[in-house]
Amino acid sequence: MSTKSKTAPTRARSAIAAAMDAATVPKPEQAPVPGRRVAKAPAKSASSPARRVGVALERAQTELATEPTDANPLLARVAAYEHIALVLQGGGALGAYQAGVVQGLAEAGIQPTWVAGISIGSIHCAIIAGNPPHLRAPRLREFWHRVTQQPVLPPTLWEQEPWVSLLPEDALPWMAPLQSLRALAEGQKGFFVPRALPGIGPDQASVYDTSPLRATLEELVDFDRLNNGEMRVSVGAVNVRTGNLEYFDTTEQRLGPEHFMASGALPPGFPAVRIGDDLYWDGGLVSNTPLTQVLGGHPHAHTLVFQVDLWSAQGDAPRNLSEVGERVKDIQYSSRTRAVTDILERAHEQRSILRGLLAQIPPAGRSRDPLYSQVEEMARDKRYNVIHLIYKDKPYDGQDKDFQFGRATMRAHWNSGLHTVQRTLAHTHWFDLPSADRPFVTHDVHRQDAAD
Repeated sequence: MSTKSKTAPTRARSAIAAAMDAATVPKPEQAPVPGRRVAKAPAKSASSPARRVGVALERAQTELATEPTDANPLLARVAAYEHIALVLQGGGALGAYQAGVVQGLAEAGIQPTWVAGISIGSIHCAIIAGNPPHLRAPRLREFWHRVTQQPVLPPTLWEQEPWVSLLPEDALPWMAPLQSLRALAEGQKGFFVPRALPGIGPDQASVYDTSPLRATLEELVDFDRLNNGEMRVSVGAVNVRTGNLEYFDTTEQRLGPEHFMASGALPPGFPAVRIGDDLYWDGGLVSNTPLTQVLGGHPHAHTLVFQVDLWSAQGDAPRNLSEVGERVKDIQYSSRTRAVTDILERAHEQRSILRGLLAQIPPAGRSRDPLYSQVEEMARDKRYNVIHLIYKDKPYDGQDKDFQFGRATMRAHWNSGLHTVQRTLAHTHWFDLPSADRPFVTHDVHRQDAAD
């Protein structure tokens, strides 16, 4: 029996005891910080000592149940990586698929250390990094339940709980067009609302007003937590003046609601967002996939990447005008993730060859050559494992699938993401750390299905 297995009961008792102590000791009150929103205090019943003990016990037991022990081969493999990155494409209403993936990873005990996103993916990044692990999936569900409501007319019977859960997926083809039409006409609660008339000026020159999104982010995201360095956050937006894609990164600056809104400011629907002296639009105008932000540059850490795409570059030839519009969007916003991955894979193979050449240089010659240290840094032995999770079109999808914000469609997307990640995690051997001679590997459950 390994040492890790022998000490598990001891760690369990210590962790649970510590959790009980932390739950029963009241936290000292803090003076309000000027300019910072102060959250409302919860009801007394919710913060009672018994309740705090119960919540703390649940958290501690969940963490212990998902420790990388011999009994959990998946987490034992994941523990070999120095970074776990979650890379999230843009895709509007399709983003609920990513939320299902996040739920599946959390249930498996896998928590990212780096999140990178574009557009709706960036909003997910804010909610993930701005909440503790046990609240991330619930906060995402709260977000999606909020934005799948229309702000004007009441929802139809089948878009209300509990009836929506009984709606078969076969009914979605005739409901989806109604959902997208309502989004265009009414907007979505807590997200965007139509303007009476587009105004003058960069913050008014749009069809919709996105100020409700700022209020939603401020309510659901703890921006102090997001910026505390516990998790790296990178979100991409396009500088309107230069036309270049830029990344806002917590390793370089403090991020606020405006950075995430800028990443999702798709014109002409949404207005440009001002950050400093510049204006920014949706990062998907240049690249809808922030994969190069995570994998580009010199290798720096063994990294496991969950690349969650909402658009598939591969698809059938369209048969009518509606399908033409849908296929154009797929190609435009897929950002050819697999092509990018192939390029990065070849770069890492070249680094492996370079390491072999460096090993042939005599030690005495290494110290005399100033270029040696630079080349050695470029060729460091760091391995990358990219797990592709790609949303696949459903029969009810069409060219307006990115703004079909109905509750029933959201549920279907969420469950699809959850199902895909569960199937992926079942392939435990996919999560082995790649070897030095093949430092970059990719896996895709959909490709596996096609091969079978």
